[in-house]
Parts: sequence; structure tokens; C-alpha cells
Amino acid sequence: MSEPTTIRQTFVRGFAVSPELRDGLGVTLSLAMVAAAGMMAVPFVTQQVTDKGLLAEGGVDLQVAFTYSGIGAVMLIISTFINRTVRIRMVTQAERGMATLRIKGFDTVHDLSVLTQNADTRGGYVSRVTGDVDTVRNLMQWTGAAMITAAFQSFIMLIVMAVYSWQLALVVVACYIPTVIIVKYMQPSIIRAFARVRAGVAEMLGITGEQLVGISTIRAYGVQGHMRDDLRAPNKQIIDDDTRAGWLASGLFSANAAAQSIATGLALIVGMRLALDGNLSVGTVVAFAFLVYQFAGPIGWIIEMLAEMQRALVGWRRVIGLVDTPVTVADPGAAGTPVPRGQGGVSISGVRLTYPSGPEVLKGIDLEVPAGRRVALVGETGSGKTSLVRLLARFIDPTQGTIEVGGVDLRDVPMHDLRRTVAIVPQEGFLFDGTIRSNLAYALPEDTSAEEIERQSLAVFESLGLDGWLVAQPHGLDTHVGPRGELLSTGERQLVAIARAYLRDPDVLILDEATSAVDPATEVRISRALESLMRGRTSVVIAHRLSTSERADAVAVMDAGEIVEFGSHADLVAQGGVYARMHEAWVAQTR
Repeated sequence: MSEPTTIRQTFVRGFAVSPELRDGLGVTLSLAMVAAAGMMAVPFVTQQVTDKGLLAEGGVDLQVAFTYSGIGAVMLIISTFINRTVRIRMVTQAERGMATLRIKGFDTVHDLSVLTQNADTRGGYVSRVTGDVDTVRNLMQWTGAAMITAAFQSFIMLIVMAVYSWQLALVVVACYIPTVIIVKYMQPSIIRAFARVRAGVAEMLGITGEQLVGISTIRAYGVQGHMRDDLRAPNKQIIDDDTRAGWLASGLFSANAAAQSIATGLALIVGMRLALDGNLSVGTVVAFAFLVYQFAGPIGWIIEMLAEMQRALVGWRRVIGLVDTPVTVADPGAAGTPVPRGQGGVSISGVRLTYPSGPEVLKGIDLEVPAGRRVALVGETGSGKTSLVRLLARFIDPTQGTIEVGGVDLRDVPMHDLRRTVAIVPQEGFLFDGTIRSNLAYALPEDTSAEEIERQSLAVFESLGLDGWLVAQPHGLDTHVGPRGELLSTGERQLVAIARAYLRDPDVLILDEATSAVDPATEVRISRALESLMRGRTSVVIAHRLSTSERADAVAVMDAGEIVEFGSHADLVAQGGVYARMHEAWVAQTR
């Protein structure tokens, strides 16, 4: 994942990814500048009240003092309301921009190939589209607005100081030169520290997510203590990195506090000397003290918020890196060629697959599956069966060769059409937290009405011979399945997954046979439902039980990434080769 490396690159690319952040930004910055200018009322009023009111030549002039005080109060009130407008605009635009950033992040995760997704942990992806986005939101809503206002205020105060007394302005600037050097020197270290913090958070989220998924196994083996130890190391590293970042940031704050104190003291000393020489009025010296405070205060805010900004920039770069990750399995979209309906023949020609930094797992696969026919893939673990069906589902693309469905190269098929044409029933049916009805609805277009979802769902269960099982559920289609479908048994989850695939009405089915972990009655239900599902459809089945290959039209025997035998069950048994030996061993075990 390519990430921006400089602040400028981050903002340029970040605004391009979330253009809402740019909308009206010029107006917002102009308002912030006006609000900052309004803050100069304090030193201006202080000088005028002192010189023309309290130290007037004819004695104290209260009317002048009250007049200028009133002017200052009005300017401060106006400045306050403008500041409020700036904040509201920043919050509104930030929320819109972050919504776009989250959506693009999630879209990218869904578009990435399986291989690219495996390059990072699930916790890493979750961290990027949640926690990292939140840090950017804080920057754009609060930290950014405050820093912009503070920067404008300091800039305007510096100009006003130069107008009041260029000599005193030079004194103040000289006091802040060491602070600027310290900030420039320490900033890279702060960025690296926060980068380690965000990476540590992603790692911990990955470990936590894995432990929550495997909580039953953890309890079964009584290894809660071991799991806590696994979390302790990344958690301690996060604490250490965050503490180091805070320590570095506090050093910047201390440098600013020292510069402010020294600048105020020197300005008063030099100012009084100039006043005694008649070069400055007493009011100007007093006003200048306020100017130093109003110049240094915003700089202190900027330095204090610099740590938050660095944290946010690190998070922003991580999200941008995700959004900019190259999508290796590209969707041709409207420029693609849909698969003709009802023509689901599969043609695999010269397919090779090499995983990144790994061995070649498929070595020139050639396979023809005529439309409506059923082919069983058999072979030992690691022979390449799963890799081949991943290619057929286009979760990944082959290194070499082509895969065609209905005469169309899969790389030319729009993704939405491919998902309509090819349906997958995995070895373990995955269900989302919700009801049976909501899980079935994923197979239908988004604009399908509730009544139509119910009608088609009931028809599917009846066609599969599962209407009796559905009636036996506590609430029928509205039965809650729980997270990952865990309120249902393994076999029941598989039944819902089969119904969902049937509801999709695909031309090509990819099945990873899964009946070994269910009771005999459920196995019969699943087998019958699968037979109904495959009837009249092109089917590629990973056969774990050779009884499945006996019922297939053809059997492809895989070994070490190659198809070493192909033919009907009877012909392969008669040949006395690899398949015959596998079948003989399976028959002996079942007996």
C-alpha cells in the first residue's frame, strides 16, 4: 500500500480522495482570517485606553476609555460569532469528507483480490477504515480549525507588532528561532512514534478479532491466560510508543513556554528602555505586552496540537494508502461483456498460478466443462483444488492462461454479472448477523420488495425440499441466526447458504462439499438440496467424499498443481491409476 510521505502530499491526495473537504474551504479560511484579525482589538484598545484615556494630557478621559472599550467589546463579539461559523463549517465538511473516505476504504477492501487482502490482517483493515479515519475527522473538525485560526492570529499579531515597533518585533522573533529549530528537528521523530502507535493498534485489533472469533476454542482448551499474553506485548508496545510521542510533544510545549516567557520579559525591558528614551509611549509598551501574549498563545496552541496533527496525518496516510492500493482483479464495468444467460460452459486453458513470493501452485491446467455438466475435483490436500476454484470465482486472476464462462474471458465480465452467473457454496456456510430472511435477501437485487423476498424465499425452500425444516424454525424466515450464523448448527447454516445460492439462480455453481461435520439426517437434507441446486447447472465440485465423484459426469484428479487424470468415475476406476487407488482406499475405510 503506497502512502504519502510529506504533509503537502498528504493534504493534496487527501483532498483528492475526499473532495468534500475542499468545498468552501476558501470561504472558511477567509472567515478564520477575519476572526483572527478581530482578536487584535485587545492590544489596540489597551493602547488607546492607556494613551488617550488614562494618560491623556488633560487628565483621565473616561469617555474616551469607555468608547474604545465598547469598540473592543463589539469586535470581540463579532470575532466570536465568526469563529463559531468557522467551526460549524469545518465540522460539516469534515463529516461529509470522512463519510466519503470510509466508503472508499470499504469499497477498496471489497475490490482487493484474496492475495492482496492476505497481505494485511483483518484488524489492519478495520483500523484503517475506523480508528484512522476518526483521527482525520478530529483533525479536520477541531484540531485543524483551531490551528488555522491560531496561525492566522499569530501572523496578524506579528504584523501588528512590527507596525507598533519593529525593534521589539525582532526581539520576539529572535526568541522563537530556537523553538522553530527544535520543532523541525523533533517532528520526524514524533511522526515515526505515532506511525508505530497506529501500526500497533492495527496489530492488536487483528489479534483481538481473531480471539473473539475463536473464543469457543480458547475456552475449550482453557488458554485464556495464553491469549492475554498474546495481547500484552502489542499493548505494552502501544503504551511505550504513545508515551514516547507524548514525551517528545511535551518537549515542544516546554520550548514554547520558555520562548514566550523570555520574549515577554525582553520585550518589556527593551520597550521600557525605548519609552524612557521617548521612542515609544507607555501605552504602546503595555499593548505590546498583550501582543506578545496573543502572538505566543496561539503558537502554544499550535505546538500543543501538533502532536494530534501528526497522529491524524499518520492515520490519514494509512487510509490513503488503503484507498490507493492497486486493484489487481479489475472490474471492466460497463465496458465488459456479460455472459449470455443459460450458456454456462466453463473452459480453462493453460492456467498457471504463482502466489507472490511463493511457489507455482497451478502448472498449466486445461479443463472443459460443458454447460449443464458436473465435474468433481478430487486430490490430496495441497493439490491445488481450492486455488483453481478461487480462479473460477475470480477472487484472483491467473498468472498465465485464460478462464472462460459461456465463451467470455472472466476478466472481461463485469463483476455484477459474474456474481449473477457464478455462485459459490463454501465448505462452511457463512451467515451475517440477522435473520434467515435478511441473509437470503443478499442474493436478490437491492430494490426487491419485502413481499417479493418472502415469496421467492418460500418458493426456494419448497423447491429444495426444505420447507419442512423452515416451518420447524421458531420464527420461520424471521428466525435470528446470530453472528456468523452461530445460533444455527453447522448443517443448518449450510442449508441457508444453499437456499441463498439457489435464489441467485446462477448458471455456474462452485461447491466445496461439506457434509462430514453434520448428523446423518442433516447430511441427507444437504445432499438432496445440493442435487436440486445442481440440476441443469454447470457445477464444479470439490469432492471430499468420493461418493460425490461417483455421481459426477466427469472427475478431474489433481496432484501437485496438475490434472493428472480426467474422465468418468467408471473409466478412471477401470484404468487402475491414481483415482482408482484413492477410490479403493475410500471404499475400504467406509466398509
